[in-house]
Amino acid sequence: MTTLRDAAMNSKAWPFEEARRVLKRYEKKDPEKGYVLFETGYGPSGLPHIGTFGEVQRTTMIRRAFEIISDIPTRLFCFSDDLDGMRKVPDNVPQPDMLRENLQRPLTSVPDPFGEYPSFGDHNNAMLRRFLDTFGFEYEFISATEFYRSGRFDDTLRLAAERYDDIMKIMLASLREERQQTYSCFLPIHPETGRVLYVPIKHVDAKNATVTFDDETGREWTLPVTGGNVKLQWKPDFGARWAALDVDFEMYGKDHSTNTPIYDGICEVLGGRKPEHFTYELFLDENGQKISKSKGNGLTIDEWLTYAATESLGYFMYQKPKTAKRMHFDVIPKAVDEYHQQLKAFPGQDAAGQLNNPVWHIHGGKPPASDMVVPFAMLLNLASVAGAKDKTGLWGFIRRYAPDASPEHNPQMDQAAEFAVRYFNDFVAPTRTFRLPTDKERAALEDLVARLKVWTGGLDAEALQTMVFAVGTEHGFEPLRDWFTALYEVLLGASQGPRFGGFIALYGVDETISLIERALRGDLAS
Repeated sequence: MTTLRDAAMNSKAWPFEEARRVLKRYEKKDPEKGYVLFETGYGPSGLPHIGTFGEVQRTTMIRRAFEIISDIPTRLFCFSDDLDGMRKVPDNVPQPDMLRENLQRPLTSVPDPFGEYPSFGDHNNAMLRRFLDTFGFEYEFISATEFYRSGRFDDTLRLAAERYDDIMKIMLASLREERQQTYSCFLPIHPETGRVLYVPIKHVDAKNATVTFDDETGREWTLPVTGGNVKLQWKPDFGARWAALDVDFEMYGKDHSTNTPIYDGICEVLGGRKPEHFTYELFLDENGQKISKSKGNGLTIDEWLTYAATESLGYFMYQKPKTAKRMHFDVIPKAVDEYHQQLKAFPGQDAAGQLNNPVWHIHGGKPPASDMVVPFAMLLNLASVAGAKDKTGLWGFIRRYAPDASPEHNPQMDQAAEFAVRYFNDFVAPTRTFRLPTDKERAALEDLVARLKVWTGGLDAEALQTMVFAVGTEHGFEPLRDWFTALYEVLLGASQGPRFGGFIALYGVDETISLIERALRGDLAS
C-alpha cells in the first residue's frame, strides 16, 4: 500500500520537488543544530507588499512538504533588515519632510511617520507580522537591529574582519572600477549622527575586529565591528546571515539571481554551507511594471483581503511561481473560483492527486470542504443586474437557486456574496459599457425571449445553456463565441461573463426576460 510519504517522494508538485532537494542535504546525517532552517528576508524600507507575503507563503508550502517526507524538525525565520539605512522616502507614507531629515539613519532609528511605534522600522515590522499572523503562519521573527546589537552576530562579524580580503575579492569582482575604489563590505554607523556611512575603510584590524575610517567631515574614527557599531552591506549581509544561522533554504526574486554566486561565496568564506535556493519570477502591476514597496504600485495584502478570502491569495501564490504574473484587482475573481474548483475536486482524488492539488499546500494537507454553490464570477454578474447594495440582496437569488443554502450553513458563500457586492461597486460598475444590439443580435435576443416565455424546464442550468446555444447556432453566429460576447456586452455591459445558462438559473427566467426586454428597448445602453 502506498503511504503518504511514498506519494510525496514521487510528487511532481513544486513544493515537494524543493523539499526533496533540502532533504538531500542531510541524506548522510541530520543537521547538528537539530533542525532544518528555512528563512525568508524582508527589507522594511516601505510598507510590506504582497510579494513579501508570497515569499513566506511559498516557503511555508515547502516547509510543510518537507515535514511529510522527513522527521527532522523545522523552523522558519523571518528576518527583517531593519538596521539598513533609509535611502529614500517612500511615496505612500505621511510626513515626508520629517523622513527626509532622517535619511541614511537605520530604519529602527527613524521616527514613525504614523506616530504608532517607536520607529519607522518597528512600524513596518509590525505591519508585516500582522499580515503574516492573519494567515496563521508559524514563524520566528528576527530583527537585524537586535541581531547585530545583542551580539548574536558578533562571531560572524569578527570572522568577517579576519577574512576581510577574501570577502572583498568576491565583492570587487562584481563591481565597476569606479565603485571598487571606495567599496567596503563594512558600513560604519556614525557614533554621533547615527547615520549609516558609505565611506572608504582606511584599515581593518583583524586581530581586534575594528575598522578605521574618516567621516564626511574628515574626522577619523575607529569602531568595533561587533555590537551594532557596524553593519554589513546588503550582499555580504545575505551570505553572512546564512553562515551565522546555518540557513538550509531561502527563496528570492529573479532580480537577486545574478547575486547568488556572491551570496554563496561569502557564506562559504565565513565557514557556512550555502543553502538551497529557489528563484521566483517577479510580480507585476497592471502596467507590467515590477511591484515596488516605495512606489506602492500593485496590490497590497489588505486590498486583496477587501475583496476575497485569504485562501484565494494562497492559491494565486501557489500557481507557477517561476512565471511572472500581473498582480492587479482583475486577477481576484479568477483566483477565487479556481480555488473553489480545486477544493471541490480534492475529496475525490487519490493520494497522488491530492498532493498535486494546490489546496493541499494552501491548507497544510487539511483543506476544508467548499460550500460555494455559486461561482464568484456569477455573483459579480448577479450584483450587476440585480443592483444589489449588500449581500442580502444576493441571498434571495442564491436561495431560490440552491434552496438548502443559507448564510449560517454556507459561511464561505456568505462571505463571497459580501465581497462580490464590494468588488462590483468598486471595479465593475465604474467600467461597464452597455451597447445596443445589432439587427442580427436583436433577432436572436427576441427569439431567446420567446423561448424563455414558454420554458418549462425549471432552473436546470445545463438545459438552459443548451437552449441558449441553440439560439446562437440557429441565428448563424460563427464562431458561436460571438453570440455569448453579444449577450455579455448588451445585457451585462462587459466583454466577458458567466455561463449564460447558469446565470439564467441563478437570476431567474422571468427576471432574465425582463432584462433582455429592457436591453431591446435601449434602456440599458442609455
